[in-house]
Amino acid sequence: MAQESDPPAILLVTVGDATSFPTVAHLASYAGLAPTTKSSGTSIHGEHAPRGGNRHLKRAMFLSAFAALHDPTSRTYYDRCRARGKTHTQALLRLARHRVSVLFAMLRDGTFYEHRTPRLV
Repeated sequence: MAQESDPPAILLVTVGDATSFPTVAHLASYAGLAPTTKSSGTSIHGEHAPRGGNRHLKRAMFLSAFAALHDPTSRTYYDRCRARGKTHTQALLRLARHRVSVLFAMLRDGTFYEHRTPRLV
């Protein structure tokens, strides 16, 4: 059995081949990385990080995002989030969500990760 600190094993056990998730948004929501809107009656209070989701998968993706800060592409994405006024934790959560998209595409297409040079915007 995988320990809680073993992100690749948690990903494989939890996500599998990703066929149980129709879209990347479903996987992100399951992981607790999709923003949710807080509303009550006719009042909408904006988007915030959800408290729910699979906490083991969310933690694995968060640790993965933290470790990915050494990758130039991931660092560029993180720095762009920080430049837009996001806190360190918010930027890491956005990077984790971005990495879920990459992971989902790799599993869906049966491909390996292809390093791409970051676009500077």
